[in-house]
Amino acid sequence: MRVIVAEDSTLLREGLVRLLAEEGHQVLAAVGDAEALLAAVDAEPPDVVVVDIRMPPTHTDEGVRAAVRIRESRPEIGVLVLSQHIERGYAAQLLASGAERVGYLLKDRVAEVEEFLDALARVGSGGAVIDPEVVRRLVVRTEHADPLARLTPRERTVLEALAEGHTNAAIAQRLHLSLSAVEKHLNALFDKLDLPRTAGYSRRVLAVLRYLGA
Repeated sequence: MRVIVAEDSTLLREGLVRLLAEEGHQVLAAVGDAEALLAAVDAEPPDVVVVDIRMPPTHTDEGVRAAVRIRESRPEIGVLVLSQHIERGYAAQLLASGAERVGYLLKDRVAEVEEFLDALARVGSGGAVIDPEVVRRLVVRTEHADPLARLTPRERTVLEALAEGHTNAAIAQRLHLSLSAVEKHLNALFDKLDLPRTAGYSRRVLAVLRYLGA
């Protein structure tokens, strides 16, 4: 897989480059700011970019804004965003244009090498990944909030897995359910969240955005 890394911490950036190279990925560029990221993508488009949310010069949202620009202009490129803290607004912003080739991970997850590489592979193959810790925190935050309070415990568990980016088949395997049972739970929670069957919109994406509080 061809990857571009954008991270202003030299130590983490070099660590990511070394890890990716050891796993057989081709690192096309490793940069320290959002403008350099966009230039590198234009010069040699990768399969996936790995980008920090907060980058120079203001260390606020330069990275996520660059990620959104890449998703809008080059939807064939996967975007895996790294964040120091849980910022659900940024996760929702990334997913607003669709739940394909996108990921949001806490930086601590990089130390969990297999999880990080699995997330990279899923994003590169067209999937979506949201850090499980982000999802767990949101479960607590929304436990008593409408309309999520309408969901049964099983439906909430299915939605949690959906928010992490799992397919129906993966949810079925993870929760020891049949595929038809997963589809039944999804349809039920879509209805309880008042998500219409409207052409041009994915109810899966809308459900995740509702879950993130977007």
